Amino acid sequence: MIKKFFFLFVMAAWFAACAPQATPTAQPTTKPLTYIKLPMGYIPNVQYAPFYVAVDRGYFKDAGIEVEFDYSFETDGAALVGANKLQFALVSGEQVLLARSQGLPLVNVTGWYQQYPISIVSMADKNIKTPQDLRGKKIGLPGLFGANYVGLRALLFAAGIQESDVTLDSIGFTQVEALAAGREDVVVGYAANEPVVLRSKGYAVNEIRVSDFVQLASNGIVTNETTLAENPELVRAFVAAFLSGLQDTLNDPEAAYEISKKYVENLSQADPLVQKQVLGTSIEQWRAPVLGKSDLVAWENMQKILLDMKLYTTTVDLTKAFTNDFLPSK
Repeated sequence: MIKKFFFLFVMAAWFAACAPQATPTAQPTTKPLTYIKLPMGYIPNVQYAPFYVAVDRGYFKDAGIEVEFDYSFETDGAALVGANKLQFALVSGEQVLLARSQGLPLVNVTGWYQQYPISIVSMADKNIKTPQDLRGKKIGLPGLFGANYVGLRALLFAAGIQESDVTLDSIGFTQVEALAAGREDVVVGYAANEPVVLRSKGYAVNEIRVSDFVQLASNGIVTNETTLAENPELVRAFVAAFLSGLQDTLNDPEAAYEISKKYVENLSQADPLVQKQVLGTSIEQWRAPVLGKSDLVAWENMQKILLDMKLYTTTVDLTKAFTNDFLPSK
């Protein structure tokens, strides 16, 4: 019985060897995507349209990257990237310098915002039109921290006004309500937010944009020195994918707005005129001859302001705080 089984096995093998062989079909090899958790620093918002476009149109996927947007307020993106717990985050220029002053090796690799996005807003009948008009005024802002405070201090500094020449009032994120109720002479907010909302409610307001008076390093994509040294191609791919989404947004804001509806809950129910103005104002702040390029002057100005505010006392090496080396070559 064993011999018979062996004979049948050999004969089967012989016939198989003599039979015509099918041409092998190449199997597609799919390289696993690199997972990136990206702290956004704010709630889902149409102002993130370039990222939504980059995901929706496959630019990140084509670059071998899977992105998860992290809107958690508890997440300190700068600290996590500085500690090499995450590879990327969206962080403002002052936070990069503050982090480096504390030994965290953050590096800005994309200057997303070309204009510092903070504005000083007042009711038109107050006739506050220039930084000099702020002297002696009561100014409402979320608190003595963050981009609102830095932007205000930069504007006062540019105008030769001391903080002691004004009255600062910490009001949380209630700028629209406080100004509308007349509790503040002026409020500090984001150019794409408070002024747009106030005008949409029918209020005539004057707006002083910080970027009209001083150039400051603003919001951008940051990584850390370890990632730059060990995985520069990941950085290059991430930056290129984002900039493709940014360029598409600039080219066709309407399409970017429609794509954003997939990622921003309730955007479809929001007032489209207001939300499109938010996006339009943001686009003004992103435009540049070379998208994503950082300017040394903006970083120098930011450092001067932070030193004046005594937020740190020893200068930071700016050549290590940002780089344009990972922007796509033309």
